[in-house]
Amino acid sequence: MTENTALVHCVGITKYFGGVQALDSFSIDLHPGEIVALVGDNGAGKSTFVKILSGIYPPDDGEIWIGDAKVENLNPGRARALGIETVYQHLSLADNLGAAANVMLGQEPLRFRIGPLRVIDEKQALAEAQRRIGEVGASLDDYAIPVRSLSGGQRQAVAIARALVKANRLIMFDEPTAALGVRQTKAALDLIQRVAGQGVAVIIISHNLDDVFAVADRVVALRQGQTTLDSPLAGTDREEIVACMMGLSFQR
Repeated sequence: MTENTALVHCVGITKYFGGVQALDSFSIDLHPGEIVALVGDNGAGKSTFVKILSGIYPPDDGEIWIGDAKVENLNPGRARALGIETVYQHLSLADNLGAAANVMLGQEPLRFRIGPLRVIDEKQALAEAQRRIGEVGASLDDYAIPVRSLSGGQRQAVAIARALVKANRLIMFDEPTAALGVRQTKAALDLIQRVAGQGVAVIIISHNLDDVFAVADRVVALRQGQTTLDSPLAGTDREEIVACMMGLSFQR
């Protein structure tokens, strides 16, 4: 592999589901602090690619490089260990637990451990959760009440803070504002920009071009599993993006 400054470098990623080709030689580089919007119609291959990088689906062909290392047999646990996390639209929070417990779930600091007995250091866990939620620009009045009681924007902040416990290379957002109101949408987009500001590469999947133009540095359009556009946001416009998503010819 030639020298590449990308945190994640994907080449020729191809994926079939039976006779249906979901991705066709898709390639992309993801750089520190860059927000890449992945756009396309339903079935274009966006979510398939995210699930491949998350270790849920294996690619049928192509290469995934994390830094200078080629990665094979990626699975969800290994993806997390390599600093890759995904925040899905439904957030996957434990609604009966508080914000602190959700952020530190599976990463709880221990006071001591004797065989199978584990005693969590609740004070340290709370302080760490507060720090991480603060890093994404949010604050809560109560970190113990069940997160089902929080607003959509607050829940989004908890999910992002939890992802950032491991995501030191790449964090992917699947329709991050789909269920949010106007004020909460702005808060969520601000959170995403804060994440990128920490030097993490970011992918957002969105059907909302207002969100894309609000935060993205680069836009990549997919149609039927193939790249139809890969451009800095400043080098394109809505008309070209929509045309590339729909497979229409476009002339400036």
